[in-house]
Amino acid sequence: MAISKQDILDAVGAMTVMELNDLVKAFEEKFGVSAASMAVAAPGAAAPVVEEQTEFTVVLAGIGEKKVEVIKVVRAATGLGLKEAKDLVDSAPKAVKEAISKADAEALRKLLEDAGAKVEVK
Repeated sequence: MAISKQDILDAVGAMTVMELNDLVKAFEEKFGVSAASMAVAAPGAAAPVVEEQTEFTVVLAGIGEKKVEVIKVVRAATGLGLKEAKDLVDSAPKAVKEAISKADAEALRKLLEDAGAKVEVK
């Protein structure tokens, strides 16, 4: 008597998670395969979910021609004093703000670029 696919599916459906884990291990040992490698290579398998980045870092890549304007924007965005803001600008490339939202990062990028700076958002 041959066992049908439906009979196998019904039997597997009635198993607990621990029983399924033991069954998978038994298949791996008996046939010399790995369930992990087969899952990756399975045709038509759904692509892994990629998390969307939620925190961004604005990096001052270069100060351009208007150093004073860039310092003013850095001071306003970070709350640093004049000397600290100047030191940050002079040490470019340097992160201006870290772990901020995409909207805040884009707004700061625009302000810095309008002041003449070269900016990267990571």
